[in-house]
Amino acid sequence: MTDDEAVRRVGELLGGYLDQLDISWEPGTRRGELVATLPGERKLRTVVSLLVRRRVLRVRAFVVRNPDENHLAVYTYLLRRNLRLPGLGYAVDASGDVYLTGQVPVRGLDAAAVDELLGAVLSACDEPFNELLALGFRSAIRTEWDWRVSRGESTANLAAFRHLLVDDPAGRPAAD
Repeated sequence: MTDDEAVRRVGELLGGYLDQLDISWEPGTRRGELVATLPGERKLRTVVSLLVRRRVLRVRAFVVRNPDENHLAVYTYLLRRNLRLPGLGYAVDASGDVYLTGQVPVRGLDAAAVDELLGAVLSACDEPFNELLALGFRSAIRTEWDWRVSRGESTANLAAFRHLLVDDPAGRPAAD
């Protein structure tokens, strides 16, 4: 079997597994790529590239853009989380954006293995999301909060970051 045939065959199997698991997906732009969308709680959705190769399935998911501040704290946090990840790891691209990457052998790949892999990806992208925003974008969150309060806009979707904001008597966040 040629590499192209092997990639096509595994890609078809993977698409079937994603369908069985009721996971939204579409073909990617690269040969052997499927792009799945996982719904989250903190991060609304995680888009995952699943790149089939003859012997491995490569996984890559965007986590968060290059932090505005506190790079050391963000990267230290991620490196510590790397110790607990099963075959996955956080990485930073040339722009400083954070991704989750990994690869698993295609041998033995079945719906249960795909479910476990995507569950691990979702946990690794969704669970730390608010903490990453708090560490790397605190000033932007404060600015957004202040802007919304000054205009009478809702701050409901910033509620997870309320602990970062100490209200002054005027109801606006005070600086640390």
